[in-house]
Amino acid sequence: MTQAPDDLRATPDRAPRRHDREIIALALPAFGALVAEPLFLLADSAIVGHLGTPQLAGLGVAATLIATAVGVFVFLAYATTAAVSRRVGSGDLPTAIRQGMDGIWLALIISAAVVAVAIPAAPALIDLSGASATAAPYGVTYLRISSLGIPAMLVIFAATGVLRGLQDTRTPLYVAVAGFAANAALNVTLVYGAGLGIAGSAWGTVIAQNAMAAVYLTVVVRGARRHLGGAAEAQQSRGGALPGWWASLRPDAAGIRACARAGGPLLVRTLCLRAILVIATAVAARIGDVSIAGHQVAFTLWTLMAFALDAIAIAGQAIIGRYLGADDPAGAAAACRRMVQWGIVSGVVLGLLVVAARPLIVPLFTSDPAVRDVLMPVLLIVALSQPVMGVVCVLDGVLMGAGDGPYLAWSMLVTLAVFTPAAFAVPALGGGLSALWWALMLMMLTRTATLGLRARSGKWLVTGAVRA
Repeated sequence: MTQAPDDLRATPDRAPRRHDREIIALALPAFGALVAEPLFLLADSAIVGHLGTPQLAGLGVAATLIATAVGVFVFLAYATTAAVSRRVGSGDLPTAIRQGMDGIWLALIISAAVVAVAIPAAPALIDLSGASATAAPYGVTYLRISSLGIPAMLVIFAATGVLRGLQDTRTPLYVAVAGFAANAALNVTLVYGAGLGIAGSAWGTVIAQNAMAAVYLTVVVRGARRHLGGAAEAQQSRGGALPGWWASLRPDAAGIRACARAGGPLLVRTLCLRAILVIATAVAARIGDVSIAGHQVAFTLWTLMAFALDAIAIAGQAIIGRYLGADDPAGAAAACRRMVQWGIVSGVVLGLLVVAARPLIVPLFTSDPAVRDVLMPVLLIVALSQPVMGVVCVLDGVLMGAGDGPYLAWSMLVTLAVFTPAAFAVPALGGGLSALWWALMLMMLTRTATLGLRARSGKWLVTGAVRA
């Protein structure tokens, strides 16, 4: 783990098999963890839905706001994975742990600011989201309580990045599954057993999130004790006031600033991506109710398949960072090529599944003949887009693992600039939902072109324990 595998260079014919084993070992648990995350909201919705329509509507609005507030900071996981995996590749586990702690401290600082805004602004935010007069009070209640879980959620992002960087995607899977089970049990108990209603649902989720964060912190602290034990003994022998491993857990201003600088471009990337998705939804709504209904179904399926492809990207972040940290650009390039192949094959398989399952999928989501009519051709576009998405997700993960955040930010700004006029031209020219999804296909092809050019250039192959 601490050095690039020398046998890849000695026996090139074994390289693809070695890469396959690494990708599977990291991607499968990562996929399980990714799928477990939306189950939190699914459980909340299923339980709160039996309280009444206003409660469910309030939950929907508040949960969307929480997801948006937290989702833009997913760079805490991405940037931490890249930094830690580089240190792992260079054989410097103590510094890898220290960089991971810097990411966790940055998560706490950001979350304090977000909570300070979210709680007092809850009524205004719910009102801006268009909640009805009957749903708004429930939305405010859920948003205010759920905001208390934001620090835990951001800590989970950062700590997940630490573990991924250490080539461990199994622990996040176990924690996610246990957290989902605890969340469901707490929701039932507090909503119905304690009679707290929607507030009970929010408290149950907050408790589960904080428990998950506590588990992650325990794992990271144990790693610090294990890998920094030598430093602890050395410092104590010199009369140091604190053990070395304990001192490494304290906030370090320079390290936190470095994490923020690395995460800034990834924040721009994420904001651009979210802007694209918001614009797509807004355009679908302008086309009409039938279109927005069909768009929601298509987008739900597209998102689900993105989880599978993102799992390969997560493996890419961890593997590429490790190779570059070990000064092995050839190994990183070979791993990139193999993961692109995985992305294409996975996308083709997912696309064929969508085509084959269309007659079953459409009736499952809607009984409205008008929605079915617009949805059937859109699902063909969704299917066609999957191989493209496979390449996009993999190269996105590869460049994140390489710490190539500035290029990712600029490429997403270009993509946003291409997609926006194309999307708004759809209703202006009388186009329907299929035309909007062709605009989304244009967005994906633009990302493929920009990411592919960067990958082929080799400029991302910057080696060393720290990206210069």
